[in-house]
Amino acid sequence: MLELAILGFLADGPLPGHALRRRVAQLSGYTRPVSDGSLYPAINRLTKAGLLERHTEPSAAAARYVLSLTVAGRTEMLKRLREPAEHEITDFTRFFTILAFLSQLPDVAEQHAVLRRRLEFLEAPASFFYDGDRPLRAEDVADPYRRGMMLTARAISRTERAWLREVLGEDGPGSGAAHPGNGPVTLDERVT
Repeated sequence: MLELAILGFLADGPLPGHALRRRVAQLSGYTRPVSDGSLYPAINRLTKAGLLERHTEPSAAAARYVLSLTVAGRTEMLKRLREPAEHEITDFTRFFTILAFLSQLPDVAEQHAVLRRRLEFLEAPASFFYDGDRPLRAEDVADPYRRGMMLTARAISRTERAWLREVLGEDGPGSGAAHPGNGPVTLDERVT
């Protein structure tokens, strides 16, 4: 996802390495800090592959390197957005990186295809804890911390699914959208 973040931010315009690092770090948040030891090798790989260009931009103090996206880099970024791997759909942080740049896809139908994959994942039955094959609900769990996990996951899932349906135009009476209580049990109904 680091490479997609690099490509995505450079699709907005050329940046010096330090500014790119700051944007990637802000997107990743505190959970996945970005070190120079991972960022600069990724930049070098993308440059070597012809996806980025590095040029010197003179400034008042000293010359600095500025990175920009090549045509091949834009093509690669769009491919990664159109065809995210399954783990990029199912992992919350990775999917947020996809969302950060999804508007770069020029075709709304392609954007919606990615969102539908995420919605399908969120609506599939799942739980953190099981009794044999039976998924447990928060009401079934005595441990207050596990219950907290389950309640938090339910709230996040419910909110994300509502937003996805809204963007996809599937929210409303007669839309056929699966809502709590209508259709299969979903993460937010089980993880309660």
